[in-house]
Amino acid sequence: MRTLQLYSDWLGVSLRSSLIGRTSCFRKVEEEEIMADEAGETDVQEMEVDRRRESDESADDEAKEKPDCTASGVKIDEERLGEAEVPVDMETINLDPEAEDVDLNHFKIGKIQGFEMLKKVKTLCLRQNLIKLIENLEQLVTLTELDLYDNQIRKIGNLETLRDLQILDLSFNLLRRIEGLESLSQLERLYLVNNKISRIENLGNLTKLRLLELGSNRLRVIENLDSLRDLDSLFLGKNKITKLQNLETMTNLTVLSVQSNRLTKIEGLQNLVNLRELYLSDNGIQVIEGLDNNNKLTTLDLASNRIKRIENIKHLTELQEFWMNDNLVENWSDLEELSGAPGLQTVYLERNPLQKDAQYRRKIMLALPSVRQIDATFVRF
Repeated sequence: MRTLQLYSDWLGVSLRSSLIGRTSCFRKVEEEEIMADEAGETDVQEMEVDRRRESDESADDEAKEKPDCTASGVKIDEERLGEAEVPVDMETINLDPEAEDVDLNHFKIGKIQGFEMLKKVKTLCLRQNLIKLIENLEQLVTLTELDLYDNQIRKIGNLETLRDLQILDLSFNLLRRIEGLESLSQLERLYLVNNKISRIENLGNLTKLRLLELGSNRLRVIENLDSLRDLDSLFLGKNKITKLQNLETMTNLTVLSVQSNRLTKIEGLQNLVNLRELYLSDNGIQVIEGLDNNNKLTTLDLASNRIKRIENIKHLTELQEFWMNDNLVENWSDLEELSGAPGLQTVYLERNPLQKDAQYRRKIMLALPSVRQIDATFVRF
């Protein structure tokens, strides 16, 4: 369960492998800790694989990396590096007019052109190219999936004729605004991970949207989602959000990820009665609260916060995964809060004061006999 679906948010993250290989925000990989002493000698501690931290969805959690390049001691910045690459001549690429799925991943394509012959195409993948402008797609009216992940696009536009489009991926580009999507009324999945978007807007016509991935942007407020009543999964990891709000109409939401933001309180979730997975790690939350109506939760991620007590969750009887590592829990009696979940399989409590107890694992096993995994290690019987 810990290896989830994103993209994401990631970032998140992170849930995405089942969504056409996208990066999910949800899963997170614990970073290798490197400690160097004053003499310059380095001890590398063994990295624990924490499948909870693998994400996409957060996308929330995939980082776009490009190496630093030097020439005669001069550092070449990322933009100049992209310009130095020579785009491929589209005339050298042979396209099958009858093809339904076209994959031109990492072909160094600089301009979208020459695709008019594709009369039956349903999926067009142009990932990791040098594209700066969305253009010349007007005749591809049969298209249901368009993938422009990891290009150099600065503006969403020229998609008006693609009315059957169901999946659109514009992650890892240079977008600053959500725009130009008004005619895509059939859209079900929208991926905008790792851009420079500062506001959620212009989504009112996307009433069939089921998944929205906005991890790793510049968002400060959750807003303008009222019309997305069918939304099933919302990924907002690695932004600058300070409050859980404006979610009242999203009663069909089952997955919510707001990892790595600036939250200090769990609130605004009372109408999310169908929520099954909630990811709030890496925030500044101090108290577990506000989950009274979220009885269907199976996964609760509160890792890396400032929480001292496990409380107010005894009613979460369907809980299977509880991630509470890197907090301030010190009372063994708090585990009683989890005793009402007979299907609890995994708990993460490492790097809490509790872990200093020499009988740490044994005490968890005795208190929670259904658990099969404690932290990153399976329980042995």
